[in-house]
Amino acid sequence: MAPDLEKRLRHLSILLTLVAGFCDTVTFVAADSLFSAHVTGNFIVFAYDVLHHVDSHAWTKLVSFPVFVAAVAAGRWVGGRAQNRYAVLLWEGGLLLAAGLLALAGPGALRQVAAMLVVFAMGLQNAFGRLYAKETYGPTTVMTGNVTQATLDALGLMAHPSPEPAAALRKQGLVIGAFLTGCLLGAVAARWGGLAVVGLPGLLLPLRVLGYHRQARQQAATNLTVTITA
Repeated sequence: MAPDLEKRLRHLSILLTLVAGFCDTVTFVAADSLFSAHVTGNFIVFAYDVLHHVDSHAWTKLVSFPVFVAAVAAGRWVGGRAQNRYAVLLWEGGLLLAAGLLALAGPGALRQVAAMLVVFAMGLQNAFGRLYAKETYGPTTVMTGNVTQATLDALGLMAHPSPEPAAALRKQGLVIGAFLTGCLLGAVAARWGGLAVVGLPGLLLPLRVLGYHRQARQQAATNLTVTITA
């Protein structure tokens, strides 16, 4: 693999897992125990709320699921229309920034809308991971698959020591560690600034991804020119 490509994969994998861990924890801490990245976990929280008669906007747990599905569909549409895979991540960043600004506006309905915007943003990131699986080391929003793969890689390394499983294990460890770091940062940030702190990754993500977006556009233009010339 070319050094530049490997560097991009590493940086993007770390960035996206940090963002997902951060946002998932922030919404859980500051938006009534709502999972924004691991949305199926909201079914469990909803069942708990109903069982214990918790009056904490339990309906948002169910609403998050169709919002997430709509986001995945939108991610597929954006990826197809833009013909540039990083456009999906730029939209994600914009939605996180909008969610942060809405949360600053005050409590009540705007806060619930802000939480759903974060869910939508995480749906876009999930869509990106599925549509462009080779852009990262693995899933960036839910770590169950990465932990499973890391375990298999570790067992393979113990059975047959070789560079390939060792390199794969390092990649999985990097992704899992970045997600955990994002969760810890999200917990601290949510305690300090509430739901509005999701605007921070909303600023960071476009700044980091914009360069990749421009490179992809230039590469697409170059490929088109070569095709027309040929």
